[in-house]
Amino acid sequence: MTDPHSHDHAHDHASHDGGREGRSGSHPGHAHGPGGHTHAPASFGRAFALGIGLNTAFVAVEAFYGYASGSLALVADAAHNLFDVAGLIVAWIASVLSQRPPSARFSYGLRASSILAALFNALFLLFAVGFIVWEAVERFAEPRPVAGLTVTIVAAIGVAVNGGTALLFLSGRKGDINIKGAYLHMVADAAVSAAVIVAGLAVLATGWEWIDPTVSLGVAVVILIGTWGLLRDSVAMSLDAAPPNVDPEQVRVFLAARPGVVEVHDLHIWAMSTTETALTAHLVMPGGHPGDAPMRAIAAELRERFQIAHPTIQIELEQGRCAFAPEHAV
Repeated sequence: MTDPHSHDHAHDHASHDGGREGRSGSHPGHAHGPGGHTHAPASFGRAFALGIGLNTAFVAVEAFYGYASGSLALVADAAHNLFDVAGLIVAWIASVLSQRPPSARFSYGLRASSILAALFNALFLLFAVGFIVWEAVERFAEPRPVAGLTVTIVAAIGVAVNGGTALLFLSGRKGDINIKGAYLHMVADAAVSAAVIVAGLAVLATGWEWIDPTVSLGVAVVILIGTWGLLRDSVAMSLDAAPPNVDPEQVRVFLAARPGVVEVHDLHIWAMSTTETALTAHLVMPGGHPGDAPMRAIAAELRERFQIAHPTIQIELEQGRCAFAPEHAV
């Protein structure tokens, strides 16, 4: 990911922080690569505000007419949209917090708040799925009449609101998983509202009341499928897993192939946020430090080939002397 506001820097020190915060020791030297920071553009603040306002208003309308018409499909979709409003709020807060500068205590800033936001949203959506399934089962046991025309009209408004909100985040979906999550949620909501329209028309045409809770269960399945990926990725990111777009073995091969490198160990790759990937590695180079220019070149290629924006590379002169050389050492 390329950011016009990113910056390159390279340093050489007599000591090195051997990776994440809190691990230190004396080493021959290290180099820092590009600390590129990819943030959502400031215009997305307006997109979040408009999207939250539109969807909050629609949730109130949808819930009212859902109860008034006896449509569980509308009530279920209103509950889903309510959780998505909360999700938009959390995503907005996280996008703001992730741009705060580092401090002495939070040396990476609050970038990881976007990961916590994704995990929070996933758990919220799972709760919504449970609510929808519970209500659908009850409706199968005790069918109620449904006003098909009302359902169709309100759901059509939902398609317009959710589709319009999705367009607000369209341009940022490729550069930030947090923004992409907001975009995909709104697209899914538009699709779910379209399904509710089908249910309303089917009830009008047939009078079959079981269609409404059946569509509700379909809504739950759609949400669950989308939420599973979000939950899996957010949990993995919170546990410092390498992002899915980065193959650690390919990175190791790339580093080992650099001139003068005879060993690569203590390689760690993790997501600092939903937009930034960090790396730390020890390179054994018996010939000594190659100089700032080659180190900057390595960092630039890591960024270009693997989208690793914040690499920290430590140079060592002797094999087998580092406490972190064994595979099991971290």
